Amino acid sequence: AAENEKYDKGLDLDLDLRLRNSQDSEDDVIFTNIPLDDNKKDGNQVNTELYPPGVYYSTDTLNTPRSVGESEIDSGILTYGEDENKERGNWSGKLDFLLSCLGYAVGLGNVWRFPYLCYRNGGGAFLIPYAIMLVFVGLPLFFMELCLGQFCSSGPLTCWSYAPMFKGIGVAMMIVSSLVAVYYNMIIAWSLYYLIASFTSELPWADCDNDWNGKGCSLRWPLLKEDECQGRGTIEYPNGTCYTQQDDKTYKFTGVYNESLFFQQTKIKRILPSEEYYNNYVLNLSSGIDDMGAPQWKLVLALIGAWVIAFMCMIKGIKSSGKVVYFTATFPYVVLVILLIRGVTLDNAGQGILFYLQPDWQRLGNAKVWNDAAVQIFFSLSNCWGGLIALASYNRFHNNCLRDTLIVAFGNCCTSVFAGFVIFSFLGNMAGIMNTTVDKVVDSGPGLAFIVYPFAVTMMPVSPLWAILFFFMLITLGLDSQFAMLETVMTSIMDQFPHVRKKKTFIILFISILFFLCGLTLTCRGGAYMLQLMDTYCGGWAILIIGIVESISIAWIYGADRFMNDIALMTGKKPSIWWRICWQGLTPFLIIFILLFTWIDYSPARFGDYSFPEWADGLGWCMSFTSVIFIPIMAVYKLSKEEGSFLERLRRVTTPSIEWGPALVKHRRLVNYVNGFWTDPKAALGVVNPAMSYSSMNGSSVKVSYNGVPISLTPGYSTPGYSTPGGESIDGRRTPGSQATGTSYISQANSSVSYESVV
Repeated sequence: AAENEKYDKGLDLDLDLRLRNSQDSEDDVIFTNIPLDDNKKDGNQVNTELYPPGVYYSTDTLNTPRSVGESEIDSGILTYGEDENKERGNWSGKLDFLLSCLGYAVGLGNVWRFPYLCYRNGGGAFLIPYAIMLVFVGLPLFFMELCLGQFCSSGPLTCWSYAPMFKGIGVAMMIVSSLVAVYYNMIIAWSLYYLIASFTSELPWADCDNDWNGKGCSLRWPLLKEDECQGRGTIEYPNGTCYTQQDDKTYKFTGVYNESLFFQQTKIKRILPSEEYYNNYVLNLSSGIDDMGAPQWKLVLALIGAWVIAFMCMIKGIKSSGKVVYFTATFPYVVLVILLIRGVTLDNAGQGILFYLQPDWQRLGNAKVWNDAAVQIFFSLSNCWGGLIALASYNRFHNNCLRDTLIVAFGNCCTSVFAGFVIFSFLGNMAGIMNTTVDKVVDSGPGLAFIVYPFAVTMMPVSPLWAILFFFMLITLGLDSQFAMLETVMTSIMDQFPHVRKKKTFIILFISILFFLCGLTLTCRGGAYMLQLMDTYCGGWAILIIGIVESISIAWIYGADRFMNDIALMTGKKPSIWWRICWQGLTPFLIIFILLFTWIDYSPARFGDYSFPEWADGLGWCMSFTSVIFIPIMAVYKLSKEEGSFLERLRRVTTPSIEWGPALVKHRRLVNYVNGFWTDPKAALGVVNPAMSYSSMNGSSVKVSYNGVPISLTPGYSTPGYSTPGGESIDGRRTPGSQATGTSYISQANSSVSYESVV
């Protein structure tokens, strides 16, 4: 009662706490609400010889730290000492996280999709909607997810305790990452196969003299300009071919001057030898998805190799992958620079680059152009896949996530633009050699990586060298993204079941074997059709829906202001109101626009000229909604577990649970509102300030009853894993009721609390 009266008068209860547990550093002493120059108050004294002062905190009304000790600030050092979170682990250095995020964002799409979109949507003019969508959609979502993961040190499956109703978002993210990881590694396997095949004196797709070549192999039917077939001694045949008279009065085939006429008359379609190598030899492609066939041994071996590489790099989680990315995230830039230097020195390279950048300003009035820009930004930054949350969850609490957001986002965009110069310089040269225009040779997706570019390098001296560099670059680009998707799945499992964290190697081995078995279908003769179907549907609509729900749950249910205060605790500075405007309005609105426009403009998936049967499209839709269906399912489940009226249940499942907040006690005590949620109700360690309450989604206040002091000596508390003391809950988190371990407290005569002993 006396303490309640003190709170009613707005007085502070001084707690001198030595918080010793399995996660906090033994060298840190935390003083709450104590002046920085005074360690004594009302007779209470901390033995500073036994427990030397480390980090001092005092909170103000803005939930921002007035003073942060040197051991907590983001000092700019690149490598760290011990892990801040010893149970969960942290990145070994800042570059580990930064390069992991950059590698995750910069993937295969930057090389094989963006240049094509830029050419198709107005050249240089496309950069305007691309930049606008980056600012309004890409950056806000990227920053939000990094902050969410870093603040609560939880992966995408367990970070939703700020509003338990939305845990289904995490389930959806994990499923999407799992599905994409299965087929993404198949693309890496193709690249690995091409890399090995390039170690030869002559590339196997350089000519038409192989068993897999057909009569339409393009080198047998070279293209000519029509005026080249009108000179003296030449004859134009009605089928579009041209013949030249020889010295012996005979005529020799020279080339094709009219390709469409040639196809109409002869029914022979010219095909690049690299396309025949890809379709007829590497994939051994069947007639359609109805004819899957059996797994092919050469692709099975390539897939095994890809999964072995991924497993070895992930064997120690972020501790191993965080070092591998120093190479895999930087090597592609080295290769791109080398290829650009070589590309711009080729004949007709300028024609290709001009074709890439020449602006068509009228295209800006086309809604399709803006939709393409938004979709490309949305997917190229890997927002809403769960990987950003998983990677950020291993950051130290005071890491500057805004800086990381800007570096990664703009680095990703610059990489896309830069890659366009490289690709189109080679395409310009290829078009010149083939006597055609750039638009006839340009392609996107796997067609660019495994058909167009491989054929382009065959026309260069030392072609195997350029092929080796290119495919090695593709492997490193793919591995970075694969690391993050596997980390998403692995982090989700270990966060949900903390007791398996010590078996990290076994978990990644199990995931690798399981995903390999799922990917065996992709090694069949019809596997490429299935891969195209998965690529179209698995990461399409689902990601957009996840983005909408995620934005609403954080900006409106949890509250943008509260989230910005949380960010201020980490970075020491409250974010600009610009972020709030985006999170609460602009970003979700634009995502809804993208989703609706994509649905309106929907066309079934295609594989080149092949149209999928209806049952295959139905399968694609099932894969698309297999993930997002868990959002309403988990919401209904959480509501059903509560008691009371519907509004009471809704209020509870949209109010942060006791698990919400920073993982470490020394950081949890920075957050004023955390006192309103008991870390141990029976021991009543947290002293509730009745002024602190949450607002539910309908604006009503939710207050937690005040248990007061004196504090019971038993059961005490300990904070392994999540800094939530006590026994095991259904989440695997610590809840009240276990044997006392760690630090215990006794009540003093004046009802204040002091440290007694370490058990």
